[in-house]
Amino acid sequence: MVDAFAVTIAGPCWAKGQISDAAIARWARRDSRWWRRSALVATTGLNVRSRGGYGDTERTLAIARILRSDRDDMVVKAMSWALRELVVWDATGVSRFLFVNEEELAARVA
Repeated sequence: MVDAFAVTIAGPCWAKGQISDAAIARWARRDSRWWRRSALVATTGLNVRSRGGYGDTERTLAIARILRSDRDDMVVKAMSWALRELVVWDATGVSRFLFVNEEELAARVA
């Protein structure tokens, strides 16, 4: 349910400006693992071409930075997913993010 919400509703609404960057950042800072996961999964709306994505490095990595040290398994998996979708558009940006944040990211993400 969380992924369906983030992929089909939140992500596209965010890409169209119907949900603010600040709202997604608030989700990323919530105590609930599911809100944090939703924030990362919503980035797929920015980056998956078949869902209208156009490659938004700045907003994707802003959320990834907030959650880079999160070790919750559901969040770690979402981080990997978010970065995999962005790498299609900006391999250099993703590589730089991984390099700069290597110490903080879960090993599974790198």
